[in-house]
Amino acid sequence: MGYSGIAEVRWERTRAERLTEGLTVALASVLSFGLMAGPAVVWGTTSWHLVTDTGSSAFSRLLAPVIFLALVVLPLVLARVVFRLGRRKGRERLTAAVPAVLTLLGASAVTFAALCLIFVYAD
Repeated sequence: MGYSGIAEVRWERTRAERLTEGLTVALASVLSFGLMAGPAVVWGTTSWHLVTDTGSSAFSRLLAPVIFLALVVLPLVLARVVFRLGRRKGRERLTAAVPAVLTLLGASAVTFAALCLIFVYAD
């Protein structure tokens, strides 16, 4: 009576697929954090120089570190949102992590490009 004649087939991912996803996550994470290192270093040094510099205004002492901090944090926030959306759809952790890490990589590249533009046009 409980058997409807329809068999549930659960699709299992192969080891190669899991390995490919894992390598994608690892490589994109390393590349994105490499790109994030530049804005993080600039944020730290800019904050230090603005706080210790006597000729800067209070507004610039606050605004420049906030802008650079936003450049560093924004890719991480976007990746977290994408990961949580993937987990809500019922995906496995690694399957949800691939789009999140690729988002992190893309946002890091955009952040790095924004930092380069700030340096080019700052003078």
